[in-house]
Amino acid sequence: MENTVDPIFLSQQKAEITEHHVYAKLAVMSNDAKNKTLLQDIAEDELRHYHIWKSITGTELKPAKRKIFWYVLLARLFGLSFALKLMESGEVHAQVFYEKASKYHPEVSKIARDEEIHEKELIGILNDKRLSYVGAIVLGLNDALVELTGTLVGLSFAFSDNLVIGVTGFIMGIAAALSMASSGYLASQEEDEKEDIHPVTAAIYTGVAYLVTVLLLIFPYFVFSRTKIAMAVMLFMTLLIIATYNYYISVAKEVNFKKRFMTMALISIGVAAISFGIGYLAKTWLGVSI
Repeated sequence: MENTVDPIFLSQQKAEITEHHVYAKLAVMSNDAKNKTLLQDIAEDELRHYHIWKSITGTELKPAKRKIFWYVLLARLFGLSFALKLMESGEVHAQVFYEKASKYHPEVSKIARDEEIHEKELIGILNDKRLSYVGAIVLGLNDALVELTGTLVGLSFAFSDNLVIGVTGFIMGIAAALSMASSGYLASQEEDEKEDIHPVTAAIYTGVAYLVTVLLLIFPYFVFSRTKIAMAVMLFMTLLIIATYNYYISVAKEVNFKKRFMTMALISIGVAAISFGIGYLAKTWLGVSI
């Protein structure tokens, strides 16, 4: 009777060859000579780990092409830091696995040591340039969420025409985005001496973050004919934007997701609730209705 191969071993073997290809592609993408060399070295280590597992399992495996594509795409969109930290997030559990496996296969302990070295080496390149502008993004994103969510909820109860609400929100959003971009420029000038932040780049991050948020929030008012449905979708979009942003930050900067999400969500929904009251009063007491 043939011995069966532990599926966990096969899974780890496949992960090694997949990560080999990810690191190799990220090395090609990197413009920094030091980072490129480090990523190439790690890619070679991952390939060596694959062959160690292959000698144990006696099985040839192909990489997970979808994962390779996914992590490379994340690196292009959100930066090297985010992609690498997300990929390495499973290493804590892997260390426990390595300890158990090395009792039966001593050669696995070499893999565990290499992974620890990789973690230390990667710390030096995980300070993605994009993360330096997180403050500028927060400035644009948070202000757009708080201001426009409240404004749209207020307009939704004061007016009944979704096109009027959407266009009003768009005009206000454009003006506010330009205002926030200039604020981001001025704020970054104060920080420029302490951090490597370019004022113009900071202004662009702030303005674009604000404008993208505006477009996502007013979108439902151009799609749905009923105001309450559009408002409900807009509020859902608000929570989705907050969740997406905070997930990115929780991975890239290793901060608590739940705490940050709840804080931003409570502020945005709280302002929306106050605006609901103002809109309701405007419609009932002042008789404003369009």
